[in-house]
Amino acid sequence: MLFRRTGQLRKKYDKKLLHQLNQLRGDWENKKSLMEKSFDAPREFITEAKLAEAKYFYLFKEVKERKISARELK
Repeated sequence: MLFRRTGQLRKKYDKKLLHQLNQLRGDWENKKSLMEKSFDAPREFITEAKLAEAKYFYLFKEVKERKISARELK
């Protein structure tokens, strides 16, 4: 009984992690695109883009380490 609940919690948080990863990916790609189109981007914007990239790759490594795939969670 206890292990069944653990499996359900793991699936719940895996879905949450994938959702956050997708949101961060969109955010990072948006900022990257704006930075490429910008003639002279302010420092704060460049910093935000680098931070978004770092957050995305951190979660990406976590997903890879936990061996989560979107197909398994559907």
